[in-house]
Order: sequence, then structure tokens, then C-alpha cells
Amino acid sequence: MRLLIDTQVLIQAYLGDVFPAKVKAHLENPDNERLVSSMSVVEIALKHAKNKLPMTEAHVHQAVADLRLTVIPFAAQYAYRLFTLPQHHRDPFDRMLIATALVEGIPIVSSDTQFKRYKGLTVLW
Repeated sequence: MRLLIDTQVLIQAYLGDVFPAKVKAHLENPDNERLVSSMSVVEIALKHAKNKLPMTEAHVHQAVADLRLTVIPFAAQYAYRLFTLPQHHRDPFDRMLIATALVEGIPIVSSDTQFKRYKGLTVLW
């Protein structure tokens, strides 16, 4: 199964947070293809630059390697999907991840309860 990992999950993994058993099983299953958007890297970099997150570029590289993630670019078709995405969520980075998951037709791993308001989006948590 292909999975898109929310930025917060990547941050939580870096911080050493414990995930619910279901989430841990998805993250550790070698048969799952775990994806992270390049927009998540941008979000972390911006938070780091504002001193809101101590996660450096090296930490992001390590977290991506540790979770065996594939970083995918934010493509034009994801941006176009934002035109029709309901305004259930105001965070632009979360909206970009939601659009990516919807266009790709893949579940997103996130603890954000607002994500479940999007029709057609499968949220694993």
C-alpha cells in the first residue's frame, strides 16, 4: 500500500514520540510505500527558520532515512486540486498534503481530526 505521511508524523518520529499500534504497523510494514511530500520539508524548514522547531536539514534527512520514506515533489496536478478543495482546513501545508493524497488516491497518515472532513480522503490514525 502507498501511504502519504503528514508533516506532523515526520516531526513526531524525529522527536521519538510513540505512535498508536495501528500507525506503527503501517509505518513499519516493509510492503508499504511510505511517501512524504516535498512540501513537508518546506514546512519544517520554515518552522526551523522561525525558531519554532529545532529540526535541522540533517535531522530531516535522518528522519526520512529512518522511516524509509520517499520524498515526492509537489506537482502541478496537486496545486490544481486546491481550486476545488473545500475550506475545512486553513493550514496551506495541510491542504497541499490533502490535495496530494486525493489526486494520488492514497491514504494519509495523520492525527489531524480535520482531515476526516474531506470526502474521499482516507486517514490512517
